[in-house]
Amino acid sequence: SRTLSKLEVEPAEVIFSSQTDTAALQVIAVWQDGRREDVTPLCRFRSNDDSVVTVDADGGLETVGSGDTHVVVFYDNGITSVPVLRPRDGMGIASSHPSESKAAEPSIDSLVLEKLDKLGITPSPICTDTEFLRRVSLDLTGTLPMPNEVVEFISDTGDDKRNRKVDELLQRSSYAAWWANKLCDFTGCNPSQQAELGQETSAQWYMWVYERLRENVPYDELVRRMVLATSREDGQSYDDYAAEVSGYFRDDSYAEFAKRQTMPHYWTRRSMQKPEDAAQAFAHNFLGVRLQCAQCHKHPFAPWTQDDFKEFSCFFETLKYGVEPDSLERYRELAKQVGLNVRGDDGSAVPNDVLKQAQRGRTVPWRELYVRHRDAPQALSLLRSGNVTLGGSDDPRRPIMDWIDRPDNPWFARAFVNRVWAGYFHVGIIDPPDDLNPANPPSNPALLDWLVDGFIKQNYDIKWLHRQITTSQTYQRSWVSNETNANDRRNFSRSVPRRMPAEVVYDSVKQALAGTDRAVEVRTDLSRRAIGHLSMRLAGTYAMQVFGKPDRAVNCDCERANAPTLLQSIFMQNDPLIDQRLGESGWLAEIQRRQDDGNSPNHANLINDAWLRTLSRPPTKSESDRAADHLASADSSEDGLRDLLWALINTKEFVTIR
Repeated sequence: SRTLSKLEVEPAEVIFSSQTDTAALQVIAVWQDGRREDVTPLCRFRSNDDSVVTVDADGGLETVGSGDTHVVVFYDNGITSVPVLRPRDGMGIASSHPSESKAAEPSIDSLVLEKLDKLGITPSPICTDTEFLRRVSLDLTGTLPMPNEVVEFISDTGDDKRNRKVDELLQRSSYAAWWANKLCDFTGCNPSQQAELGQETSAQWYMWVYERLRENVPYDELVRRMVLATSREDGQSYDDYAAEVSGYFRDDSYAEFAKRQTMPHYWTRRSMQKPEDAAQAFAHNFLGVRLQCAQCHKHPFAPWTQDDFKEFSCFFETLKYGVEPDSLERYRELAKQVGLNVRGDDGSAVPNDVLKQAQRGRTVPWRELYVRHRDAPQALSLLRSGNVTLGGSDDPRRPIMDWIDRPDNPWFARAFVNRVWAGYFHVGIIDPPDDLNPANPPSNPALLDWLVDGFIKQNYDIKWLHRQITTSQTYQRSWVSNETNANDRRNFSRSVPRRMPAEVVYDSVKQALAGTDRAVEVRTDLSRRAIGHLSMRLAGTYAMQVFGKPDRAVNCDCERANAPTLLQSIFMQNDPLIDQRLGESGWLAEIQRRQDDGNSPNHANLINDAWLRTLSRPPTKSESDRAADHLASADSSEDGLRDLLWALINTKEFVTIR
């Protein structure tokens, strides 16, 4: 049978100019023997947005409304797409924005503006300094700026102050803390799925990633140390391994584990013990590819077949978490010494009573990650990107890591860059961000290609990627829309307001209501932050559930919920946690102590500080006047200020990144 090489579609791009325009697609199949064939009548067509264009069974297009989307074409085992654009009515192609300078060399801004020109969209202006400071602080570090930081930033007259602020934020420990949290989202760090001591091992996982980000280890190297992780170092005896792991639990800082070169917990989860589950998770976590459907059938709108899935799953068949046969006798001896009941040859999870012995200094037996001997050599395909023959005791992860780390790998760098972009813009260049699929093409291919190419050339420097995005005009645009971009959510012509993530809401309430010294401690002591490893202990709590923190139980970025809900409003208004934060010895108590000492601050200063603490900006004159009236009529300054703080943290502005 003939093998399809690719599909070609004419026209390669469709641009409509009016409501009455139509177009017809012609699809050519290019076979590996060089022959070309018109297969248009045999294709299936799909519009990714019927509000922009519809397509019939013959490839005929009719415009519906302004905007842009893709028409996807399916034939045989081939998938391709055609971009379709219709500028706003009355706006021609390349309607320029004279106020916007375009760089001679490609950049984020020039590539975004080029697409906006085609659509007749005028971007929003640059946001204010206070909007930028709050936005970039929350996005980069998951942390509100301090009141004095806001004042200093406003008074800074340097033209490069935004770039300097980005560099400063990237050096803070809270940057590593917040983005370690995100990487734990991407890679599935779930306490309930850990094979041993879920809370502790998940916190170790988090702290290991945190240290790599703090050191700015290149992304490919960070992933390599996870993918190729081993429990034992080369040449390490089982006794030394058991003693080393037991030592990790002597304190709750997890610092010793974070010093490890590799991080095996990714592979030791219960959800990774079946090769089919491991294949799905690996493809999703590191490639942004969804293989779930291919386990049972060939999805009509996805490229992967059951054979693709089965071959990829075979790579993970020999990974094992248990007791290596050569160490079984010594494992049983140690288990007997500490009273660990062992059934079978695979070992047992360490219960809390045995853990306490490790915490007191005893050596406890631990299971380990190892590679079983493969019975016979196997020739396997890397998702149609090359073949590998595995045999004997070959570690199947090594050819996979070498493959994904190649500059020409179509998914690895692209998946990470796209996810990071989505973290800043609430939507990926490919969206959903975890569905890299020819039927789900990027909204701006040139932009994604430029970012991915730069990321690879910069040796996978994660901070380079953050810096490129946050210092761009595209990121710094106002959230206030104009008549041309009010409905734009995928071309980055404005900032789209989005709710704070669950962990950031939790920490922001704590920081905003804390006393001055305590607020500094909250910002810097990551062991008490929801964006820090406390996140593992908060998993499943009511506050985290209400604001959509993911359980990391499924292979889908959609598990983190970002939508505002009525329950969130009720939580902020009435939950005992909020009352506790307002009532404990925080800023209100600090003000009361000053009054008792005869140093009562005036109302204007209190009002200004309240706004800076919560909304990261000074109040407007109208807001200040209304707040002053309330404080003057309250039974006491403390009561009035409590009301004011409660009202401020219950505004939409407080929980919104805009």
